[in-house]
Amino acid sequence: MARGLPEGRGLDLGCGDGLLTRIVLESSGGHREVVGVDPDPAEAAQALALGIYAAVHVAGGDRVPEADGSFDWVLSNSVLEHIEAIEPVLAEVSRVLRTGGQFVFTVPGPDFHACLRGPVLPGVSRDEYLRRLDARLAHLRYWDRSRWEEALGSRGMAIDWLSGYLSVAEVRRWESISRVTAGVLYGLGRGRRRPIEIQRRLGLRRQGLQMPAVVARVVAQATAAGLKDSSPIFGCLLIRASKASTAPTRTATRTG
Repeated sequence: MARGLPEGRGLDLGCGDGLLTRIVLESSGGHREVVGVDPDPAEAAQALALGIYAAVHVAGGDRVPEADGSFDWVLSNSVLEHIEAIEPVLAEVSRVLRTGGQFVFTVPGPDFHACLRGPVLPGVSRDEYLRRLDARLAHLRYWDRSRWEEALGSRGMAIDWLSGYLSVAEVRRWESISRVTAGVLYGLGRGRRRPIEIQRRLGLRRQGLQMPAVVARVVAQATAAGLKDSSPIFGCLLIRASKASTAPTRTATRTG
């Protein structure tokens, strides 16, 4: 398939509460068996309650309790940019993928910062604004195609295609919303607590009270089908890679 999720059994790597994946599945059509994995027990429990997953494991992306070659595809939506040690996670993706299996993921791209409007408060430089934003978002990397090709290639995966999504206007729309939502929560926590932790304290992470559906659908539709836009740059990348038959994987016993 040139767009949408591949057929077969899939792994949702960093599934969170599962809302976005549910919309991606609806957009892709067909029937798929999906297994979720997330290190946060509360998020994993909410994902399981959605009823779209055959199972949801509470585990890190570098220790998926599934057998070698047991998935036709792996989906990772806005997760890899937050992981400090990304190499073991990519190795695990390669391990659980069958030969020819596909890895579909979204990440902020190298032009993410360039798409932002920047600070609105006087006395805050753009560099300081970007530093604070990256800290709040826990963004650790903004790799371009060549960096992803290198990292995936070392694990026996090759990029089939790459597409930009979220235009400058769309990134700035998100930025404006973020200032008065997660940005406020981050300020309340004085930078020591993640917005998601504050949301839980305020009772905002109950099922149905997470990301507004209209926002979730925009992001999910980008994941499922890609976006066309006249903007010369985009804030995020949608990448599809496939596992070669010679992929180096480590064999390990997994218990679930």
